[in-house]
Amino acid sequence: MSYRLLRPLRVLASAAVLAANLVTLPAAAQPAGVTRTDLQRHDLSAPGHEAVQVRVDLAPGAAFGRHTHPGEEIIYVLAGAIEYDVEGKPPVTLKAGDVLFVPAGTVHAAKNVGNDTASELATYIVEKDKALLTLAK
Repeated sequence: MSYRLLRPLRVLASAAVLAANLVTLPAAAQPAGVTRTDLQRHDLSAPGHEAVQVRVDLAPGAAFGRHTHPGEEIIYVLAGAIEYDVEGKPPVTLKAGDVLFVPAGTVHAAKNVGNDTASELATYIVEKDKALLTLAK
């Protein structure tokens, strides 16, 4: 095989692996009763970073287990009551209109503690080409 073809083949293979990760990660990391809806994703003026906005809906009693993000998460609660457990801080229950800031790499979890569906708008300022969410051990 020609060396001129190796580079394009490596680029295509890398793109295929990245696409597969983007398609499979959200489903694998999404517990029952939790719906994540991607709203927008844009490059930032800071090199290698992007902003991502996601709506997260949690059915009554549903929880999203301990996880981290490769950048900051800014949360705005749209509806319901959500208990957030952020490592190093006592748990806090937030309601519609409340906000929360989660520093990059900080382990945290969320649980709907109300009787109705709870929703949040999550805005991530993250490094590009990294998994948006990593489950904690």
